[in-house]
Amino acid sequence: MKQTHQFLHKPIEDKTIVWFENTNEYLILENTTADILKRLSKGLSVKEIATALAKKLSVPLDKTIDFVLDLEKRLYTPKTKKEVDIVNDYRDVKIPDSFEFTKYYKVNNVVFKISYSSETELSYVHPKFAHLTIKKPVKFDHFFDVFIENKYIFFYVNKEFIGAWSPKEIHYFQGKFSMELIQKIHNKEEDKWMGVFHASAVSNGKKSILFLGDSGNGKSTSLALLQANTFSCLADDFVPIDVKKQEIYSFPAAISIKKSSLDTLLPIYPELKTTAEYNFTRLNKVVRYLKPNNNNFFNHLPCNDLIFIKYQQDAELQCTKIASVDAFQQLVPDSWLSPLKDNAAVFLDWFSTLQCYQLTYSNNEEMIATVSKIFDDDL
Repeated sequence: MKQTHQFLHKPIEDKTIVWFENTNEYLILENTTADILKRLSKGLSVKEIATALAKKLSVPLDKTIDFVLDLEKRLYTPKTKKEVDIVNDYRDVKIPDSFEFTKYYKVNNVVFKISYSSETELSYVHPKFAHLTIKKPVKFDHFFDVFIENKYIFFYVNKEFIGAWSPKEIHYFQGKFSMELIQKIHNKEEDKWMGVFHASAVSNGKKSILFLGDSGNGKSTSLALLQANTFSCLADDFVPIDVKKQEIYSFPAAISIKKSSLDTLLPIYPELKTTAEYNFTRLNKVVRYLKPNNNNFFNHLPCNDLIFIKYQQDAELQCTKIASVDAFQQLVPDSWLSPLKDNAAVFLDWFSTLQCYQLTYSNNEEMIATVSKIFDDDL
């Protein structure tokens, strides 16, 4: 029985973006290469495809056969999953009878009880959500348990085991924690989300814009400046987008402010002077957290624009449209994208409609004015 190759393809500009179901990978390919994949998926033999390619490119047949075989092998061989080496099987691990810390967080009308077995687990989660803390309520809607056993961090939601992670995988735990949180806030299971972006999302009340860029480029600082100038923080660092409407959904985490941004932001947010400081040695950064000005964490808005933003001292403001394929290559590696075929198809269609910009600035007022023009489709 001939192997079936499951993939999606989307022409964008002069390239083709291809998604592979067996690995949940996206690649940007030359159109000729993408055409070979289409032929393979239709059941054409390697020799048929290679013969046509040799004729088209005027190269020896043995070369094109090797090329097609290599392409098929590299692109269709399933990735092997690395087994998680937990010292004891998680089924033998029991939720502790008592926890050192219990916090209650309220997101609009949804109340969470989060229990942490020690200060270590507390530090992984609480700082971003401390602004949501309330006194012990009469009742709560969901309870999360976080504890360390045999050096692994375990995570349960409403007594259901979610996962366990080694000390080197704390960021995966934090991502899963956030995913469970948005599922409960917005009443959407994981298969209803198209993806989650490592970005910042700002809103004008009618739509949103995504800020992207490497750590230290100024995403969160720009977001803080904008929320002090009539805009709203929709999400910071963890930006979810749904499948049904392809809209950015609010996420209630605080805005992460690096120490290097304090001089800029203290005149606007004097509360940062006395806000607790957190030293994340693993990430080599020291941050404080700023409460977002969002007052509706159920909010969700369309997004038409991506901005790769960069603060650069003494730079003249430059804002130019960039190629979609270039934006795609920067967006995807730091994102969680749904492994479901239908959701992947929606993501490709949604991405193809976006306007993508590169914005470099040093003057805050000029940056704010430029973002306003993009919101108004006036750039």
